[in-house]
Amino acid sequence: MTAVQVDTAAGARADGIEQISAVLRRAMPFQMVSDAMLREIAKLATWRSYARGDVIYEQGDMADAIHIVSQGSVRHLMKADGSDVERVMRGDDVFGWAAVLIGRRVRLAQTVSLERTELIQINGDDLMRLIKRSPAVGDVIMSRFATMITKEFAAPDSVAARVPHIEAPAAAPQHKGSATGWALTMFRFRQWIESPRPYLMLTGFACLLLFWYLTVEVWKLPRFAEMPGLTTVVHELFSRNPTYGLSLYTPEYYEHIGVSVRRVAIAFFLATVLGVPLGLFMGWSRTFREYVFPVFETLRPIPILAWVPLAILMFSGNETPVIFLTFLASFFATALNATLGVESIDESYVRAAQCLGASKWQVFRQVIVPGAMPYIFTGLQISVGVAWFSLVAGEMVSGGFGLGYVINTSYTMVRYPTIIIGMITLGAVGYTTSALVRMAGDWLMQWRVRELALGGR
Repeated sequence: MTAVQVDTAAGARADGIEQISAVLRRAMPFQMVSDAMLREIAKLATWRSYARGDVIYEQGDMADAIHIVSQGSVRHLMKADGSDVERVMRGDDVFGWAAVLIGRRVRLAQTVSLERTELIQINGDDLMRLIKRSPAVGDVIMSRFATMITKEFAAPDSVAARVPHIEAPAAAPQHKGSATGWALTMFRFRQWIESPRPYLMLTGFACLLLFWYLTVEVWKLPRFAEMPGLTTVVHELFSRNPTYGLSLYTPEYYEHIGVSVRRVAIAFFLATVLGVPLGLFMGWSRTFREYVFPVFETLRPIPILAWVPLAILMFSGNETPVIFLTFLASFFATALNATLGVESIDESYVRAAQCLGASKWQVFRQVIVPGAMPYIFTGLQISVGVAWFSLVAGEMVSGGFGLGYVINTSYTMVRYPTIIIGMITLGAVGYTTSALVRMAGDWLMQWRVRELALGGR
């Protein structure tokens, strides 16, 4: 075997580390790792170059390092369960994972270079010592190794079971990096901040504002001639003495927001408490579904505005009809998604639980409810969104406060900048509530956050 090694360990040039980091970022086990951690891992790496036909390692050799293909290709031949499993490794593929397994580390396959090949090599012990410093990140890396071993290499589950589980030291405080749902949620948030997505989002908003400014104030297009301009709305929103009486400095602005948030919170709570159990039972019990679902599907398409006269007749005062109208759309979205969540569960899980002696209640509590949770929280995100536009419809008809009331009265009193302020506020508050529901779902579904981390390529 002939190999040429170029040292890129600690102290190597920054461009070399960045080049290795770029390769690692595309490799499955390291796709969820922050840029700072990738650079630390890159400092442990060395380049190796192989010619066509070079044997990188033989089955039974001691496993001391993992390999990532940068250029070229490698044949990976593993004997498993009496049969040969052959796989060709190309750019960004990872092999040599026996170097991070628990127990005796020996090569499980033979690897041969198929052409001129450049590999990145990382010592397994050095890698384990590094990632153990950040248990939440390390556990994700090791979990992705386990998934890769079973899915991409078709290795037995017993091999994947030897991938170590990274845990925080027992004496460490909970907030110092233990692999909890909150830690993984914050990890994903940091990944989002470090990705291009937030900056693309800001660019999108900037394009929207530029379009608004050009069409109304510069080009003055016919369809936009009567709209308030961007500068007018911004001046009104930040004015201490607003022309139309509503800005960030007026108490009435926050009173309207508070009233609307309170109404949505009550309606959303009722929709969740009633809609989730109803949806679960509709998906779980065929008999119950036959009774309830036809009625549910008959009422669901009726527009919210069609319920306004009945809401005013059924409920006294100005508050209850608005909450009822807000509740309706949210309730239907929640219940329907809970039903779809139950229907999405593989029947084999239910049968397996029953074969193990689980009662109907245990199956419902331990299989149906957890299995439907991703759909339930998707439904709750939709639910809180439709609650906001249902609220506006209700507040336009009935109610003396709230953002919908502001928009409606501003139109009748020709306060067009206030309409835009109400719409922008409604969108910002609605976006925030939806994000809070999504974060709550990630925190409650720790296993789901882990599954998203294991998504692979």
